[in-house]
Amino acid sequence: MDDKFWKGKKVLVTGHTGFKGSWISIWLKKLGAEVLGVSLEPKNELDNFCVSKLDSKIKNIYLDIRDFSRLDVVFKEFKPDIIFHLAAQSLVGVAYEQPKLTFETNALGTLNVLESIRNSDSVKAGVLITSDKCYKNIEQIWGYKENDTLGGDDPYSASKGCAEFIINSYIKNYFIQDKKLICSARAGNVIGGGDWSVNRIVPDCFRSLFSEKPIIIRNFNSTRPWQYVLEPLRGYIMLGEKLFQGSKEFSGSWNFGPSIERAYTVSDVANEIIKNWGDGNIAIEENKSFHESCLLQLDSTKARIELGWKPILTFEESIHFTTKWYKFLYEDIKRDMHDFCVKQIEDYQEIESNRTSEVR
Repeated sequence: MDDKFWKGKKVLVTGHTGFKGSWISIWLKKLGAEVLGVSLEPKNELDNFCVSKLDSKIKNIYLDIRDFSRLDVVFKEFKPDIIFHLAAQSLVGVAYEQPKLTFETNALGTLNVLESIRNSDSVKAGVLITSDKCYKNIEQIWGYKENDTLGGDDPYSASKGCAEFIINSYIKNYFIQDKKLICSARAGNVIGGGDWSVNRIVPDCFRSLFSEKPIIIRNFNSTRPWQYVLEPLRGYIMLGEKLFQGSKEFSGSWNFGPSIERAYTVSDVANEIIKNWGDGNIAIEENKSFHESCLLQLDSTKARIELGWKPILTFEESIHFTTKWYKFLYEDIKRDMHDFCVKQIEDYQEIESNRTSEVR
């Protein structure tokens, strides 16, 4: 990743009020980019976007990604160089309750972004984020590769599969011969500071710890590709650079996941958080609300070989970084977390630099 590349670049981030969107916005601003965030308003006053006071640090527009006319105007007026599309309905449970909203946001919202890119005279690169759940999950023990079958049965997975089909169609029919290059990026269960989404084990853990209640676990032995938030974001940023520079081989789809040498369960996550927090206990509750897959892994060989990306942090380090953020907020929920986020980015980059140097 070339830090100097981003200085002065005009970058539009959709979904910047969300968890990953807020972190990538902070990182891009740190790198010197001029960032415009486009998103719905934040849902929780303790979301990373809110406690980092990001609305006062970057350009900020609240709009629904389903509103194509307004979105297209934003593209034409801001004239971005690079797009990171993270706006989504990202919760499996909500997707069961509101399938229409989910398909409109994840599939048609992605279509709106692609159309705005197609209409734009300024955009040269677009990184569109979907999900590891875009794959048809058959609970295989090895990780899914980019050319595996897309489209799960549940509304959330199906909506992400739809988004992937739309992205691929635009790549093949509009952008591969154009001066604009786009790609899709797939990452699973990302953890880190500032996520308060419902029915996610890490936010659930910290809600319980903040309120001094037992941590409720629904699926004790389910595994997920847990990874610290800055790991896939580094991959997204690397892709943005490559695409902007005109490297057509980086168009297409990309997986970003942790090492799959060992699978970590929901139980492992909760216990490691308690260990880092210094207190807490667990209560098990049967999941009767909706179906969740038990086993899911990604194969990131393509990113490792072709992009030069690989996960840096261990599982334990990922939990440590995450817990440290929540503990710092817990000490004073009124504090501005922006500088702390920047410090975590710097600490992460130092570890990445040191470990990359050791390999060399």
